[in-house]
Amino acid sequence: MMEFKHTTVLLRETVDGAFSDPKGVYADLTTGGGGHSLELAKRLSGGRLICLDQDAEALDAAGGRLKGYPVTFVRRNFRDLEKVLDELGIETLDGIIADLGVSSHQLDDAERGFSFHNDAPLDMRMSGEGLSARDVVNVYTEEELRRILFEYGEEKFAPKIARAIVTERGKNPIETTGQLAEIIKNSVPAAYRREKNPCRKSFQAIRIEVNGELDALDSVLEIGFNRLKIGGRMSIITFHSLEDRIVKNRFREFCTGCTCPPEFPVCVCGKLPRGELITKKPITPSEEELESNSRSRSAKLRVIGKIRD
Repeated sequence: MMEFKHTTVLLRETVDGAFSDPKGVYADLTTGGGGHSLELAKRLSGGRLICLDQDAEALDAAGGRLKGYPVTFVRRNFRDLEKVLDELGIETLDGIIADLGVSSHQLDDAERGFSFHNDAPLDMRMSGEGLSARDVVNVYTEEELRRILFEYGEEKFAPKIARAIVTERGKNPIETTGQLAEIIKNSVPAAYRREKNPCRKSFQAIRIEVNGELDALDSVLEIGFNRLKIGGRMSIITFHSLEDRIVKNRFREFCTGCTCPPEFPVCVCGKLPRGELITKKPITPSEEELESNSRSRSAKLRVIGKIRD
């Protein structure tokens, strides 16, 4: 097993956004190698940090890094946040952080099957369990493949790629990332291949489908905000437009008051905003961070504070 390595993105900005009280209770929904968790744990004095991740390798790495700090590790998908908090007897949280990017370790460990740069078994499971990329590629119908490539990868050549996948698997099962990458490359125009790696969007789409990422994100934003105490904050880092759109829309919803039709002379719904945007525009990496970590280039951090239940 290769050593777990991951460069933490927007480290201080993320922790600063969510942290308020050294005696508070916090949750890191995507612990990874523990970079954000360590920065937050260092600031605790009488407080507590709950670290969730569905990747056993990530939690093992974080466990070593956070030894001696007041941390509880839970190997669960963050969609289970409500159950985890109930099981731990935690009513409310002072802050929540989440870094939604795939870790450098997952990308660089060829055997995990996330990367189109290495030939490896088609996998892409963050938890190492359940539906795999091999299942998606070899079992989904052409229509289902076209839908996920278009919706989750925003891939304009989704119909051609889906058709090619179905044609090729009819000859032999598609077993590796290298096979899939070759099929994708041969399905798009040469000009598109020269412009950028044509596999990126399709691999992203399949990974999102395998891990149910967007449904889980939408769910945990609601759960997490509900479990924040008044004055608590949530810091979320996204890495592509689909995630960022979900976070942006959810945060806007939490910050919206009256929803009466504009023709009503007075408000009858009585709805008040529950949150306030701490970041009016997303925070992005500095030039210095971009130079030291090119994978941070698409990161966007949004922070929201809770003002009422």
